[in-house]
Amino acid sequence: MKTPALLALLAFILPSVANGTESVSIHGFFQGNYTADIASSNPDGGDFKWAGERVQLKLDTSIESFHLFLKTDSFFNHIDRKAEVELREGYIDYTASNWDIRVGRQILTWGIGDLVFINDAFPKDYEAFFSGRPLEYLKKGIDGIKIGAYPDFASFELVVIPFFEPNSFPEAKQFWMFDPIPFITDRKEKKPAVNLENTEVAVRAYRDIAGFDASLYFYKGFFRQPSVMPDNPTAPTRLTLFYPKLTAYGASLQGKALGGVVSLEAGYYDSGEDGSGTDPMIPNSQTRFLAGYQRQIWEDFTVGVQYYAEYMHDYSAYRKNLPPGFPRENRLHDLVTVRLTQFMMHQTLRLSWFSFWSPSDNDYLLNPEIKYNFSDHVWAALGAMVFGGSKSWSQFGQLDKNDNVYMQVRYEF
Repeated sequence: MKTPALLALLAFILPSVANGTESVSIHGFFQGNYTADIASSNPDGGDFKWAGERVQLKLDTSIESFHLFLKTDSFFNHIDRKAEVELREGYIDYTASNWDIRVGRQILTWGIGDLVFINDAFPKDYEAFFSGRPLEYLKKGIDGIKIGAYPDFASFELVVIPFFEPNSFPEAKQFWMFDPIPFITDRKEKKPAVNLENTEVAVRAYRDIAGFDASLYFYKGFFRQPSVMPDNPTAPTRLTLFYPKLTAYGASLQGKALGGVVSLEAGYYDSGEDGSGTDPMIPNSQTRFLAGYQRQIWEDFTVGVQYYAEYMHDYSAYRKNLPPGFPRENRLHDLVTVRLTQFMMHQTLRLSWFSFWSPSDNDYLLNPEIKYNFSDHVWAALGAMVFGGSKSWSQFGQLDKNDNVYMQVRYEF
C-alpha cells in the first residue's frame, strides 16, 4: 500500500475510531540534528552531512479489539533547503484471543544482532546512520501485512510485503564513496515490478527452549542493495541498478549463560539469479554467522562483543569471471563489534562506544557518543563517526574522508 493510499485509508478510519475510542494518546518531539565534516568537505563542496529541524507526532488509540498507531515526521532539511512530511509508521491492529493482524506501514526488527543483520531482511537507512542521526532512523518502514499466531507450542509471524523498498545508502553529493565505473553517468534504477510473483514473504517461528529464546526464519524476496548491470560488458555506456532475487533461511538462539547473555545467529542466503556464482554482477550465495556476548561488568557499565562472518560460496567461479579493474572480495568477510556503555549521575549521563573492525578488510568505524538528559523531556547527544581502512573500496575504507561530528537535541512531550 503506497503512502497516499495508506493516508487516505487512515483519514477515513480515524474519525470513527476516535468517536468510540477507549483511550487516545498523543506524544512526540521537537528535534534539532546537525552533522559537520571534520576530515574534508563533501564532494559538492558542502561541510554538513545533515542539518535540520524535525517535529514528530505519535497518535495511539484503541477501541475494543482494534488499535490505531500513527507516527509522522515534519522536517526542514537545510542542505536541500526544503520541507518534507514523512509517514514513519501508520497501521491498524486487530487482536483476537490467539492471533492478531497488523495492516499498514510498520517497522519490523527480527534477529538478535546489535547493528549487524542476518535474518532481519527489512529495509535500512545507512545514510541516516552514517550521518549521525538518532539510531531509530536506521530502520525504514514497510507497507504490508503482518499476521501473528500464538498456539501453545510456539509463536509465528507472517509478513507479506507487496511493495519493494530498498536500503538507503549515502548520496554521492554528500559522501565520498568508491565507484568502480565513475566515467559512466547514464544510470537508471529498476525496482521489482509490483505483482503477485514479486511480493515479499517473511516467516518467523519462535519459542522458549530451556530458558533460551529460539527462532527460525524464512524470507523470499530480493537483495536490498542494488547490483549493477552494464548495457555492454566490454564497452559499457549505461548502467542499470537492479535488485536480484533472494531466498534466505536462518535461526537464532539467545539466553543467559557464562555470567551474561549469549547470542548465536546464522543464515543461508540463496542467490536465486546466480546459483552457479558465475555472474560477478550478482551476489553469490552466502552463509552468514554471528556470535555475541554481553555482560554487566560493574554497576551501570555493560560490555557487548560480537563476531560476524560472511562466507561466499562458489568463490572460484566468482574470481574467474570478475572483470578487470573491479576489486575482488574475500571468500570470508568478517567483522568484530564492541559496545561499551557507562551510565553516570543517576543514569542521566550516558557514555557509549560502538565500533566495527573487519579483520579481513582491515577497515573500521568508530562511534563514540555522550548523551545527557537535562530532564524527563529534554536530552542532548554529541558524537562522532570516524571511518578508516587500508582499501579504498571496502565497506568502511571507502568512507575514510567522511569523518564527522554530530549533535542531537530533543524535547519530548
